[in-house]
Amino acid sequence: MDTIPLDYGTLRMIWWLLLGILLIGFAVMDGFDLGVATLLPAVARSDEERRVVINVIGPVWEGNQVWLILGGGAIFAAFPALYAVSFSGFYLAMFLILVALILRPVGFKFRSKVQDPRWRSVWDWALFVGGFVPALIFGVAMGNVVLGVPFHFDDNLRPIYTGGLFGLLTPFALLCGLVSVAMLAMHGAGMLAIKTEGAVSERARRLGAMAAVATAVLFALGGIWLALGIPGYAVVGTLDPAGPSNPLAKQVVAESGAWMRNYQAMPWTWLLPALGVGGALVCALMLRANRAMAAFLASSVAIASIILTEGLAVFPFLLPSSTQPGASLTLWDASSSHMTLFIMLLVTALFLPIVLLYTAWVFSVLRGKVGGSSLGDNPNSY
Repeated sequence: MDTIPLDYGTLRMIWWLLLGILLIGFAVMDGFDLGVATLLPAVARSDEERRVVINVIGPVWEGNQVWLILGGGAIFAAFPALYAVSFSGFYLAMFLILVALILRPVGFKFRSKVQDPRWRSVWDWALFVGGFVPALIFGVAMGNVVLGVPFHFDDNLRPIYTGGLFGLLTPFALLCGLVSVAMLAMHGAGMLAIKTEGAVSERARRLGAMAAVATAVLFALGGIWLALGIPGYAVVGTLDPAGPSNPLAKQVVAESGAWMRNYQAMPWTWLLPALGVGGALVCALMLRANRAMAAFLASSVAIASIILTEGLAVFPFLLPSSTQPGASLTLWDASSSHMTLFIMLLVTALFLPIVLLYTAWVFSVLRGKVGGSSLGDNPNSY
């Protein structure tokens, strides 16, 4: 261990930050794909318009979904206890997400194979489900992180989840799901405003502005609800940042206002929720002013700020336990070994820039508007 240049506590903090970056990368990159699919029935009226919308995201969705794979891989390798609890406890929710995500490639590939309007309508709605359902469930999952999840460990540190799918659908969690849907619809509308023109672009700007205002209002409502009515979790005493990964070697209590303590200790952090609300409102203004790129950047800032707001509120917790608070997972006691985290950091330092470079190259190649005439000239269009 003495040969590793970074101490265990520092590596744990770095991986907590990297996990946040990967989640933000997924929400910003694949988020506009989900948002565009969610808006598909509302912004496109004719078959040609629907093809235009589909071809905005059809060439890039696979590359964007790499961020989801990276995030899942990071949880698996850096925080295996979190992976074990969440991917087993949320199994049915994960299954719904996977089914919805599978509908996307099938819809893209099959929709235009048959000229029958009924056939195409079925796949259009499948694409809508593939956007709306993951957006909703991801938000519900984030809400349950704040509320705490019913799980505990046995004497052999095997996680035991005691909840069910419908137990996750509490009012606050559903509110978080609506924040996620509105947020990604706002983001998808920004991309449509950049890549389309005419009636589709006009409808996207109008609906995106409405979604942006809804994002700001719902996010603010969730913050007020959290501050006034939802207890948080706090560690009794202190945790050793370089201690062993044993989630049962601590005491945790549920306390009113615990999720606000990091903001009270560091007043500058109130900038994050302010940017979440402000970025969404700026996005609405930019969409109304027909400044599509500015709107997309503002929605990206809003998304990143909303995710960071929750991450900072629950820090250092990764997943609190509502039934056995002492079993709650934190970044200090749920990580992989010192050596594993260091090797993963080296691999990430090598491959993450490659992901960023090829993503930038793809969007550079695919720059420009998508229209009916371009679809007719391109045999590879959907």
